[in-house]
Amino acid sequence: MEGHIQKTDEESKTKGSVDEEHETLPTLEDWRTLPRVADKIPIMAWMVVICELCERFTYYGASGPFQNYVQYPPPAVKFGQAGAIGAGQETATALIYFFQFFCYITPLIGAIVADQYFGRYNTILLFCIIYMVGLTVLTATATPMAIAAKAAFPGLIVSMIIIGLGTGGIKSNVSPLVADQYTRTKPYVKSTGNKKVIVDPKITIQSLFHWFYLAINVGSLSPILTTYIEKYHSFWLAFLIPLAMFFGAIAVLVIFKNRYIKTPPQGSILLKSFRVLKMAFIRGKKLDNVKPSNLSNEDISKYNVNWDDKFINQVKKTLKACKVFVFFPIYWVCYGQMNSNLVSQASVMQTGNVPNDLIMNLNPISLIILVPFTDHVIYPTLRKFGITVRPITRMFIGFMLASLAMAYTAIIQHVIYTTGPCFVNTGCEFDGQVVPNNVNVWIQSPSYVLIGFSEVFASVTGLSYAYERAPDEMKSTVMAIFLTMSAFGSALGFAFVPLSKDPHLVVLYIILSVIVAVAGFLLLFTLKRFDNEEQQEEEEQVDKSEE
Repeated sequence: MEGHIQKTDEESKTKGSVDEEHETLPTLEDWRTLPRVADKIPIMAWMVVICELCERFTYYGASGPFQNYVQYPPPAVKFGQAGAIGAGQETATALIYFFQFFCYITPLIGAIVADQYFGRYNTILLFCIIYMVGLTVLTATATPMAIAAKAAFPGLIVSMIIIGLGTGGIKSNVSPLVADQYTRTKPYVKSTGNKKVIVDPKITIQSLFHWFYLAINVGSLSPILTTYIEKYHSFWLAFLIPLAMFFGAIAVLVIFKNRYIKTPPQGSILLKSFRVLKMAFIRGKKLDNVKPSNLSNEDISKYNVNWDDKFINQVKKTLKACKVFVFFPIYWVCYGQMNSNLVSQASVMQTGNVPNDLIMNLNPISLIILVPFTDHVIYPTLRKFGITVRPITRMFIGFMLASLAMAYTAIIQHVIYTTGPCFVNTGCEFDGQVVPNNVNVWIQSPSYVLIGFSEVFASVTGLSYAYERAPDEMKSTVMAIFLTMSAFGSALGFAFVPLSKDPHLVVLYIILSVIVAVAGFLLLFTLKRFDNEEQQEEEEQVDKSEE
């Protein structure tokens, strides 16, 4: 069956290349006068998007209640503050950071397994099974009997590790798999009605990743359901629903198995890259020094060199693409506040009958609106006026919006601390019940919307930038490195855990606002040349088409 699939893939790719040969390449005048548009997205790319939607529904639906699950004890009164373990805000925040860290470090494992052994499709299917085991453990240890028997906390730790391994193995491979379904490489001129347009593969990939990210955020609306269930029914049912939804992801993979364009494993590029970097470090810290053309036969034998000069050039290209990721960890620390400290902040505000961890769903709701608006209105309008907002600039804008979100959150926290009845001692008790301060929870809204808008510019751009700049053989590796930056962000977040309690939260948000702004300016000033290089590459492509 694998042989048949690989043959189908080659036939698909060959067919695409033949079509491109008979299409009209844009001239210099076309590039100057015609609008650039996205191509039609293949149906199998949409299937991968649906798979990701189901997985993200599961991930966010299950993890959405975690902060309350850990922080608060079971409610003393019916429909009181939802909780199970009662370990406090610091412990809950630390566990959320651990979970996020593990979920985003395991993509490296997924990349190695895909490249070395099974390929992207089979690796995703394997880690889906692992994921399912973790969800089962989580649900089983969240029953009232398990909570009373003190099994909830160890069950949560075990399930976090298994789910983290499962989602990590999927994450590093699913975005390259969705992009693999679109095989066109060259732009061409197309007539639509009475006008001509340039169908641009770069814009198509950008559009595809926007829809991919939109699916992620539609899936991440699942806590709207699970947070209500945790408050008004139980945690075990809140976890069971994501478990049931996950069958949808597996079904989409299995039913359309023979129709996906797949790339077979060709050896772990990541492991080989580590060997190259290790040898380069020994031999003068320059990659050119480890090109076989610059090595003696004795050195080739001594170091068991199994790469060529082309591979070294690919490693250099990959490292260049990854330079932009260095600035993302602090961004992810800010992003991580949504699922931890902002949930706790909402719990000490006036929520009415709304669960405190429901408010965070304003983030994906804003993204569902902003992603297509950006894709179909903002960017096309700017291109119409000859303005191209290139990747580094877009990421800078995202960092600035994240800074504004943290600054606004600091203001909200100050308002909470200066409002009764509890003031700075939030969560005080009267007659055995926790009493919130007299601040309406919905003033949190701009924090979530600003973070959502920042994701459109920073995270979406990072995903598409990683794919476009990565050599074909190293796309999973580059995506894993991008996701690993989120793991580093979670690890960095542990440094801020001591500030994740009263009365230090205002200071926490101010520090994060300043640091992410500084990171944004450093990104812009140190890597702005990447935007200039992209523009130069496009101009060179135009010159070649003229020839």
